[in-house]
Amino acid sequence: MAVKVDRIEKNRVALEITVAAADFQQAYDRAYKKLAGRVNIPGFRKGKAPKAVIEARVGKEAILEEAYEFAIPDAYSKAIDESGIEPVDHPEVDVVSGEAGKDMVFKATVVVKPEVELGQYKGLGVEKTAVTVDDAQVDSQIKSMQERHAKITDIEEGKVEDGDTAVIDFEGFVNDEAFPGGKGTDYPLVIGSNTFIPGFEEQLVGALIGAELDVKVTFPVEYHSTDLAGKDAMFKVSVKGIKRKELTPLDDEFAKDVSEFETLEELKADIRSKLLKTGEDKAEKDFRNAVVAKAVENAAVEIPEVMVDQRVAEMVNDLAQRLKYQGLSFEQYLEYAGTNLQEMQDKYRPQAEQSVKAELILEAVARQEGIEASDAEIQAEIEKYAEQYKQDAAQFRSALEKRGELKLFSRGLVNDKTVEFLAANN
Repeated sequence: MAVKVDRIEKNRVALEITVAAADFQQAYDRAYKKLAGRVNIPGFRKGKAPKAVIEARVGKEAILEEAYEFAIPDAYSKAIDESGIEPVDHPEVDVVSGEAGKDMVFKATVVVKPEVELGQYKGLGVEKTAVTVDDAQVDSQIKSMQERHAKITDIEEGKVEDGDTAVIDFEGFVNDEAFPGGKGTDYPLVIGSNTFIPGFEEQLVGALIGAELDVKVTFPVEYHSTDLAGKDAMFKVSVKGIKRKELTPLDDEFAKDVSEFETLEELKADIRSKLLKTGEDKAEKDFRNAVVAKAVENAAVEIPEVMVDQRVAEMVNDLAQRLKYQGLSFEQYLEYAGTNLQEMQDKYRPQAEQSVKAELILEAVARQEGIEASDAEIQAEIEKYAEQYKQDAAQFRSALEKRGELKLFSRGLVNDKTVEFLAANN
């Protein structure tokens, strides 16, 4: 097999691939046998008719077309390995010549990974945010714990207060007509939760148990139901009960009840430590992202549109899968969000383009610095993931290999090591 490479555009390559006569003859013979097994010819058992008879019956062109299907994929794959190019899309294939017993020649035109012009990626001087935890943050966490462990009691008499749970019946009307989905019975509404339409909850404050009141509101202009968006509405509301939180005093007994600690000070110290760890983890992540972003900003690359399209498709598919796990179809989500597939793709495109660019720059840095993943590192990472998903490591690796994802897995590890390198050399 012979290969000629011609870069016809910056990110587009034409390969002229010659399949040797002997190899193409094998493909032609396979094609003949395949077609011979499909046709019935009087006087011959299926698949046993001479080649000349089959050629006369189905035509040489049909056999050649089938032979191309056998010869081209293998030859193209070998040509990619030999030429060292990295395609990012399926090739456009044109057969130049092909005949049994002779060389076959075809052209494959394909979009390839672009060349990256690296800028400064070491000594970037990105600063990491210093993390501190003050008493107010700790007290806020303690307050949240106090709220979560509060006792809920039914109020026999009294008025609705902010923070109470008002048990209500309600029915909504627009222009004196009830609308679908606007009715509820024994609904527990937490006042101040902003669960209902803006202005609704505030009008219940001060209402007595048993009160009947009209609540007037205006639906937001961006409300998910276009039939109601921006319209004035009136809800007839009946306050049937009030539930109120009773907060436990913040003392050592509280700490014993809600944690493994004996004193409130020990609990606060633990909260402070965890807040600090969370903050430091976020600061480290933000720092690494900023270092990568700076290296990307300093580099130049012309990204093929097809790479961005593919990344957008991946992002949309990921969203669809997450929605599926939540019991919601992608179509239902689009309807609820008041958008369509094209708008969703357009929304994702800038993020997709930045993601592809960052990936290309990290690959270029890895090549420049000779950053690779050893077999031992790949195996260690596989074992870590296998343990995380409670799978056998050998089976996990085998599954990756069967799906052709081991190389992608390795590339992800190299990217992680490259980010480590950039951070260490910042």
